[in-house]
Amino acid sequence: MAGLDDILASLPIDQIASKLGVDKTTAANAVKEGGGAILSGLQQNAATPDGSAAIEKALEKHSGGAQASSVDDVDEVDGSKILGHIFGDKKDDVVKGLNEEPQTSGIDFGKLLPVLAPIVMGLVAKNRSTGSTESTDAQGGGIGDVIGGLLGGGSSSGGGFDIGGIISNLFGGKR
Repeated sequence: MAGLDDILASLPIDQIASKLGVDKTTAANAVKEGGGAILSGLQQNAATPDGSAAIEKALEKHSGGAQASSVDDVDEVDGSKILGHIFGDKKDDVVKGLNEEPQTSGIDFGKLLPVLAPIVMGLVAKNRSTGSTESTDAQGGGIGDVIGGLLGGGSSSGGGFDIGGIISNLFGGKR
């Protein structure tokens, strides 16, 4: 199954680096970090039947869409809406948490996440349609399994990011 590395492959990292005013390595790390945050948020939402149904409905809009060939081709307004659905009133807290990560110092995730969100949704839609549906009802897997596969997929080079911790604290850890 695909993973975060596929998000990197879907994006012109040099254009993102230019847009954000950072080098390619920092931009690539930020894409992994931001993509992981979006996927983690989706995974949290997929843990409930209502959340899972809402994700499935949203994926219908993003299935079969062409990948953006340029950062300028990405619909950032749609990306902001997607982030609002994923993170709700915690969106600003997610951005703040990501902005404070020392590994991606200098990145404005408020600018980056709206670019990544439609691409991540397209990747999830693609993997949902090409993945196995055998386990969809077995243990409540379905879309949660697809998202989990994307989070665990790829050969991410580590780096000490704690996306799960950030997202868990926002959605259920501290109240």
